Amino acid sequence: MVGNQLLAASEEAGADVVFTLFGLQVTSAVTTMWAIMALLIAVAGFAAGRLKRVPTSRLQALVEVAVEGGMRLFSNVLGPKRARMYFPLLGTFFVFILLCNYSGLIPGAGHVHGFAQPTSRWGVTAGLAAVTFVSTQYFGIRARGLGYFKHFVQPYIVAPIMLPLSLLEEVVRPFALSLRLFANMLGGEMALMALLAAVPFLMPITTLALEVIFGFIQAFIFTLLSAVYFSTATAEHH
Repeated sequence: MVGNQLLAASEEAGADVVFTLFGLQVTSAVTTMWAIMALLIAVAGFAAGRLKRVPTSRLQALVEVAVEGGMRLFSNVLGPKRARMYFPLLGTFFVFILLCNYSGLIPGAGHVHGFAQPTSRWGVTAGLAAVTFVSTQYFGIRARGLGYFKHFVQPYIVAPIMLPLSLLEEVVRPFALSLRLFANMLGGEMALMALLAAVPFLMPITTLALEVIFGFIQAFIFTLLSAVYFSTATAEHH
């Protein structure tokens, strides 16, 4: 029942078409996502041109500390070599999802035409999960060759039964990942909208603080589980 309500709310919000491009409808969630992507590219390009071998600014030092912390975290899951290899994708996942989550806290999100929280739309979270799924298969094949497909049919004695179950599990994992992110962010957005309608001149500070925390946690969980999937796919033995 709750799932149907969330899906209906997402579809209703997703119907907010801003314009049509090559026959495809571009919604407010998509335009907001494009704006976030453009912001990240601009900031990355600006920062890259000012990097120093020895940090001379607090911002670079802070970013380096954050990167080193992320590398240590993913090293516990993937090992140092694979963590360094997959960190660019995992780091992009975290920062992008975090900004998408926090965009819903900006006044006007969901009310201004062309501005909506991307991760409260299942089409966006499903797209992110699809990237995780495709990346997992690609990394697994690149690391283990055709031997990657062995885990789909092990133990061999029950291969006809294990193959469809393993394939189903492989598809369901990223699907569940996208649904978790979508449901949590849409639920938070609906709660904030209800509180704003009830108390329009005083944003409940506690609720806002919780949304900041939950937005971080959901970005972290999505990224960490993606790292776990990469680790499982590229491990020498299953």
